[in-house]
Amino acid sequence: MDCLCLVWALERLHYYLDGSVFEVITDCNGVKSILNMKTPNRHMLRWQIAIQEYRGNIIIVHKEGNIHKNAYGLSRWALANTPDNPAYVPLEAEPQIAIEGMHD
Repeated sequence: MDCLCLVWALERLHYYLDGSVFEVITDCNGVKSILNMKTPNRHMLRWQIAIQEYRGNIIIVHKEGNIHKNAYGLSRWALANTPDNPAYVPLEAEPQIAIEGMHD
């Protein structure tokens, strides 16, 4: 799944990443080793081809999950917009629209 996320990000950010050297920090060893796989299945082969476009510019670094805590906030459920949430934003009440009945 992490490899698919990397491929998705590379496709979406292509215009920003093309021609620049960048680093991908992940807690998944599979992402780091995908470029060196000898016999990948068809899904991983597609991912491998997509990542190889950036082979000279991408640096994939493995960082243990318990050290890599700052990224976990992006993958967790968001809190509900309730008054006990520190980021609570009161929403405006929906406007009341009077609907008149249809008469024959």
